[in-house]
Amino acid sequence: MKSVFADRQFNFLVATNVLVVALAVVFAGDTFLSLYNFQSMSAQVPELALLALGVMLAMIAGNGGIDLSGIALANLAGVGSYLLMRDWVSVDEVPLAFSWLFALIALLIGLAGGMLNGALIAFAGLTPIIATLGTQLFFTGLAVAFTNGSAITLGYIEPLDNFGNTPVLGLPMCFTLFVAIAVLIGVVLRYTPFGFKLYLMGSNAKAARYAGIPQRRILLLTYTVCGVLASVAGIIIAARTSSVKWDYGSSYVLIAILIVVMAGVRPDGGYGRTVCVVLSATALQMLSSLFNFLDISNFFRDCAWGLLLIVFLATSRVDLRAFISPRR
Repeated sequence: MKSVFADRQFNFLVATNVLVVALAVVFAGDTFLSLYNFQSMSAQVPELALLALGVMLAMIAGNGGIDLSGIALANLAGVGSYLLMRDWVSVDEVPLAFSWLFALIALLIGLAGGMLNGALIAFAGLTPIIATLGTQLFFTGLAVAFTNGSAITLGYIEPLDNFGNTPVLGLPMCFTLFVAIAVLIGVVLRYTPFGFKLYLMGSNAKAARYAGIPQRRILLLTYTVCGVLASVAGIIIAARTSSVKWDYGSSYVLIAILIVVMAGVRPDGGYGRTVCVVLSATALQMLSSLFNFLDISNFFRDCAWGLLLIVFLATSRVDLRAFISPRR
């Protein structure tokens, strides 16, 4: 078995993380390495990384795979869950039950949204970029309608707040859950028949068809998982910010794509590694934290992400026409 250190993309991302830490120490001092800042970054990594893992799965599947609806579905999961259950359970009387029901309903919303994406792509024949762009607008429109365009403050709900912000053994609980999910995805992709079929579909759709792989079902399942990952991100966002918003993370679609492109995931399908996506998300989160220390405006930060995406796409050896005219 080839060592992970033989992977040039992995080595590049490790070096990138080391470089960002070195730059942070030079420009921000030892405060950047403080336990508080480490815990703060650990709490923020999961929401972006989970969305990026969903994009990775969609890209691996090929067929021009991508999911542009992730953050919109995450926001809808948070908004919809709160509004559906606020009259059922009293937050003040049973906060634990409220938190569990909030998470369960959010997951069901994510499941339904992911299945909608999968059905449009696998059975209606829409290209992924068109299908998920359409559902992105649909999910956002629903969230705006439900909230009248305003943020909803959840207030202090102890179990939910603990999940989003309280460290256990030095790490936030939401980060521990994210690591478990990332490990599970990595194991499934590497060691299960589903992972083999997904990679084969992405790398050679014709061979997968001749091998009798049920491509439509695999696509439906893949985008359903993307939806569930988005809903988990929505739960973490609500827990960390104690609010649900229709417009949270407006640039997250761009950043999630940047993360997977940095991680070496091929837009034309058939390749992608979970560990590289996690390292890529970590590097960008540390860079974002450094921008905070340097008091750099969010507008310039978004400019930086856009420029990075252009650079990585321009230097990659992949045919980006796969998004518009996928292989059949």
